Amino acid sequence: MEYKQRKNIRLKEYDYSQNGAYFVTICTKCKRHILSTIRVGGGILDAPNIELTEKGEIVREQFEIMNHLYEDINVKHYVIMPNHIHFIIEIAKSGGTSGRPSPTRSNSAVSKYVGTFKRFTDKKCGDDIWQRSYYDHIIRNEADFIEKQNYIINNPAKWLEDEYFKEG
Repeated sequence: MEYKQRKNIRLKEYDYSQNGAYFVTICTKCKRHILSTIRVGGGILDAPNIELTEKGEIVREQFEIMNHLYEDINVKHYVIMPNHIHFIIEIAKSGGTSGRPSPTRSNSAVSKYVGTFKRFTDKKCGDDIWQRSYYDHIIRNEADFIEKQNYIINNPAKWLEDEYFKEG
């Protein structure tokens, strides 16, 4: 059986350990609906309600735990959807970046954070719940940050039209 090499979706030559903000999406394996249920109200002003499953609670707790583990990395904005999560990871190392060459995507701060997050949640869930890779977007300015933050806030209300929605 011949295996296709996975496409590298990271920005070539970009130092993913430098100070800044990054929008990240991680999907569950096979896009299974195992993290939450979204209940959309009947009225126009009714906000959707996210009901976390046991695995979703583990994901939420892991964000809190990791915010305490890392001094220079923080996740303030996130949403736990039925089959994926979106979050903004902020890196604020004192002293800026080093004079070393840019790290590869596999040892950057963002990759290390995502890898640790996945391993810890998998272990606590007792299951391999995540897909192999993840999507990231480098947030380049305040307008971009606000756009991604609003996307996270409004994502539950748009669940039925979400690109990751599929009957689970």
